[in-house]
Amino acid sequence: MGERQSRIFEYFVVCGLGPELRSLDGAKGFQGTHAMYMPSVLDQFPSSKDSDCPPPPPQLSTCVMPAGVAFYSSGFSASDKSSHPHSYPIVLTEGDGTKIYVSCVAFRNPVSDDIAEAYRIPPNSFVDKCICLVSHSPTFRVLREAAEELFRLCFSPSGCSKPIWEIVMHLVLNVPLPSPGKNCILFSIENTLLSVEVPPKDGLPHADIPFHPLVQCLDVDNLIRLFTAVLLERRILLRANKYSLLTLVAEAICHLIYPFKWQHVYIPLLFFSGVDYIDAPTPYMMGLPSGVDTSDVTMDGVVVVDLDYNRITTSEDIPSIPDPELGHLRTELMHLLYPNLMDLDHMQTTAGGLFGDFHRRNNKSWGEQHDLELRMIFLKFFASILSGYRNFVENTAARVFNTQAFLKKRSRTTNQPPEPMVVQFLDSQGFFEFLERSHGSEESGHNLLDKLQDATARGQNPYSVLPDTTSELEITTIADPSGGTAVSGAPYYYDRFPANARSQDQEDKRKAILAAASAAFEHPNRHILSPRLDITGHNFARAGSLSPRERAAERERMVLDIKVKLQGLWMRLLKLGATDDPLSSFEYGTILALIESDAEGIGGSGFVECIREHIHSGWHCQLTEEQFIAVKELLKTAISRAVARDDMVTVRDALETSAEIYKRDGNNVQDFVQRHLGTILAWEELRFWEGYFESIMEKASDKLANYATLVTEQLVIIVSHLAGLGIPDEEAWFIVESIAQKNNLGYKQLIKLRGLLCYLQQVRQGYWGILQGRMQSLSSSVHNLPTQQPHDAADETQQPAEASGLGRSWVQSMFSRDPATRRPPAARVRRGASDSGVLVANEDIQNAVPPRKVEIPPIGPKRGFSGVRILRGHKGSITALHAVTRHEVYDLTSDQEDAGYFISGSADCTVKLWDPSHRGSELKATLIGHTRAIRAISSDKSRVVSGSDDQCVFVWDKQTSGVLEELKGHEAQVSCVKMLSGERVLTASHDGSVKMWDVRTDTCVATVGRASSAILCMEYDDNTGILAAGGRDAVGNIWDIRAGRQMQKLVGHTKWIRTLRMVGDTIITGSDDWTARVWSVSDGHCDAVLACHAGPITSVEYCASDNGVITGSQDGMVRLWDIGEGSLQCAKNVSIHSSAILSIKAADQWLAIGAADNSMSLFHRLEQRQGVLVGKGDRMAGWQLYRTPQRSAAVVRCVASDIDRGRICSGGRNGILRLWEPMVQT
Repeated sequence: MGERQSRIFEYFVVCGLGPELRSLDGAKGFQGTHAMYMPSVLDQFPSSKDSDCPPPPPQLSTCVMPAGVAFYSSGFSASDKSSHPHSYPIVLTEGDGTKIYVSCVAFRNPVSDDIAEAYRIPPNSFVDKCICLVSHSPTFRVLREAAEELFRLCFSPSGCSKPIWEIVMHLVLNVPLPSPGKNCILFSIENTLLSVEVPPKDGLPHADIPFHPLVQCLDVDNLIRLFTAVLLERRILLRANKYSLLTLVAEAICHLIYPFKWQHVYIPLLFFSGVDYIDAPTPYMMGLPSGVDTSDVTMDGVVVVDLDYNRITTSEDIPSIPDPELGHLRTELMHLLYPNLMDLDHMQTTAGGLFGDFHRRNNKSWGEQHDLELRMIFLKFFASILSGYRNFVENTAARVFNTQAFLKKRSRTTNQPPEPMVVQFLDSQGFFEFLERSHGSEESGHNLLDKLQDATARGQNPYSVLPDTTSELEITTIADPSGGTAVSGAPYYYDRFPANARSQDQEDKRKAILAAASAAFEHPNRHILSPRLDITGHNFARAGSLSPRERAAERERMVLDIKVKLQGLWMRLLKLGATDDPLSSFEYGTILALIESDAEGIGGSGFVECIREHIHSGWHCQLTEEQFIAVKELLKTAISRAVARDDMVTVRDALETSAEIYKRDGNNVQDFVQRHLGTILAWEELRFWEGYFESIMEKASDKLANYATLVTEQLVIIVSHLAGLGIPDEEAWFIVESIAQKNNLGYKQLIKLRGLLCYLQQVRQGYWGILQGRMQSLSSSVHNLPTQQPHDAADETQQPAEASGLGRSWVQSMFSRDPATRRPPAARVRRGASDSGVLVANEDIQNAVPPRKVEIPPIGPKRGFSGVRILRGHKGSITALHAVTRHEVYDLTSDQEDAGYFISGSADCTVKLWDPSHRGSELKATLIGHTRAIRAISSDKSRVVSGSDDQCVFVWDKQTSGVLEELKGHEAQVSCVKMLSGERVLTASHDGSVKMWDVRTDTCVATVGRASSAILCMEYDDNTGILAAGGRDAVGNIWDIRAGRQMQKLVGHTKWIRTLRMVGDTIITGSDDWTARVWSVSDGHCDAVLACHAGPITSVEYCASDNGVITGSQDGMVRLWDIGEGSLQCAKNVSIHSSAILSIKAADQWLAIGAADNSMSLFHRLEQRQGVLVGKGDRMAGWQLYRTPQRSAAVVRCVASDIDRGRICSGGRNGILRLWEPMVQT
């Protein structure tokens, strides 16, 4: 198994106050000791680069310190309980549903000396700090014991025998995970002995938590009520004063619903600033400390469980469990929890005094046996209420459960109509997932519910279904190599938890941040450049020739010089005459150079600031035609540069400035600069408008006004800007509505805002006309533009029908319960495609051709399209999936007999071949031979090659399903395989090697490449002999196999390279550092860095016909990039997926996408179907959604696409394949 499964402790992480201070409300720098600050990861062992385990999630620091970081005037005090350290567990959930378990110890620690000096923090100040042990194993007890022992050891009065970080390193690297039910691991931290064991796999799931807190906080009736709400997948909010209680209760209730699993959002401890998540409409289970204010949050339908006061409140009824199951469940719980009370009337039958033996028997403290009895009580409840359910699982490929027949049978048994609780439970995702998992999948034969029903029918003891735990476990002792004695003989003492040794790069970065903070503190009202580069790119560090204070002063002088120059240039620009060419003027060229030349953005922000100061000084804001052209282009450049730097302050200032500056057209109507900025990408991002809304709320002068009125006033400003920019109506309203709902705005205010937006849209269309792409806007409508039309305007009767029906359709959506009518806009569609699917040429073509509406027939249904086949056969998670394309079987063998096959590999160690052309009998062969999970598959006409975690590569015969060759030589799991022409196979492994094999002789011809760490992705060009690979060392390697040499090392990424694509002389790499890069194969140069995603890049594709790049990320976003003349820009965003993008496959006319949330989509190039011409830079924007099927509840591991036949296949953790054929009408 991989290192992730072989160690208990995967990471030791320290969180607290980092060098870059930012308060929870977003303000940078030190805001005083009363403010709360964002936590950061301070230290981590091992580093993500040095570990085979996936890195800790980026939200770890926020989750382990949910309240943020607070300042204190004193540290630990025995008399002050609030200063005592706190120990608590948290549980995080990854995108694929995997849980991460963290044990935390939070305490007060002195502020680091360098941070205190840089930010002028009062001396002797203390802040919150947290040490964490991170694991994928639910061993709560040993995680807590180890974390607490490390803390005690660090601050022990007697000291510790070794440096604390040496003890941490030994603990993390040397304590293995015990084999379930076989051995017990003993290890020590100094003189404290700890142990850990894992129960057998065929019993109840491992639950290393006490269930006593759950039954102590809730009485029997409330426990059953919470249990019912969880089964029916309600929105559940747990409240308690203690962090530990929230996590323990959430975990306990999840174990009590076994064999079912919670399928929805799961955050047992929600960070305080995420309180608005409670408004989410989908089911969730979240925990929130009692002290967090929720008065501004809508609680309709939320089941609020107050653990401190044994109280459950909700505005919606929770159907009761029906009798007789409710009576049996309640009686058994009472016997377990209150044995003295339940047996009070039982007569004493033996000597020894009345009730004597009774009390000795029933007054035992709660222990593991009680936990087991509690879990068995609920398992017996499921066995009863689902009695005979297996008889209603239809024996078909789809394994459908006949709900109506089951309910009829139950009604005959109970003489009652179908109970609402049972009906809702059978319709839940948890029940649906249980059926998929328990019948023919990964838990087949291990389902305790079925075993318990069979044992009950035979009259056996219910506990007989559990495995025997009486056998002694093998003891494995992990020795301390130093024997617990200090090498020097002197103990180590600490007055604070020490920092781990930093690398030189980390130390330099920390010093640079603190130097900039110190300079900013000395000059609070001035912009300070980064300590690295000046405006021309000159390195200020100069090997330490200047002190940090001198460098800051030098940068400050340069900033002031730039601003003075900009003011002079701006004033001269305003004096351009009617005969001057603005774009060739000295003033324009110099300002443009200042904006474009520096990476810090001083030129752009300074230019915008000059205009704002001029406006505030009383300038009338009117420009001549020549001045207007120059200012428009300069503002475009300044905004684009600011967006690239993520400098949203400058973008907001430029937005407001552009709404002030105008020229007058031939009708003496104001034409504002803002109208010409609509193509900038930032306006289509919801997060930009949310940030802008927050900024104008802070600046709102009337803070004492009614909150709803205040929110409405600021949204009016946003509506005005959206209309001024010409944002399409549907997308603009989506932005406004999202912000309004987030701030709990009432429907009356929403209707007013909708009416204002409709009015502005109509005024804009009435004057400027309707364009085919993004509609040009009328900023002047915000500034009392008259509504009459000029003589050359289009006739009002030619306006689209939807212009007059906007209000009605919106009101209908307000009352509709169908989420499809309230979907987000096709939005995020860049210039080039309108909502109606009409394509747009470039700006010059728009200006040359009179605007007119082009009727495009609908492409086809986009939602709810059937055509999905369920392929069953695997008994474990699908871990590899391969589509046999025409290229594989035609180019290599001049035949295409089995093109269109899908080949799947699973955790059940088998490889299966599927032929979609045979409906009902798709499974053609099962290949058995591997002993571990399959990770990679390739094929040609007659053979299949597979690589596995068992470090072996098998070559199979398609016709006989037999093994042709077994290729052994790798020293770690095989991650990539590639079948080549000439009877050769390429394989890559986590041992860092790439090997070429001769299938005919079963020998390794050569190790053609070697990386410094595990290889995760590989591409090979059989025509040129060029091999490219990337992996955990964050380096892309290019080898020329035929010449036997390494061509290039692609250095630039900072984290794992997970995906790459090589076409001709271009390589695209995607990394966990949230960026994709475009490289040249011939010279190894990085041509572009694509850094617009909010998560690791999981898939990349090159669209050769468009000369474009497509990237998909863990954030669920797909971005389409146009490669122009020396530039690359995002042409379109696809936001219909909500989880990691696993596969992107592009052909000339079709684009297929698959994601981890089991969503799939097929796109078509619209202009090729309709014959509409588009500009060269807009071809990537021409992809339009063709169809997407209904998604299922399963979590997907892999996706493969046969783009030639329009088929997409996904493989889930439940072992089921979903084959979607969008072009087959059903």
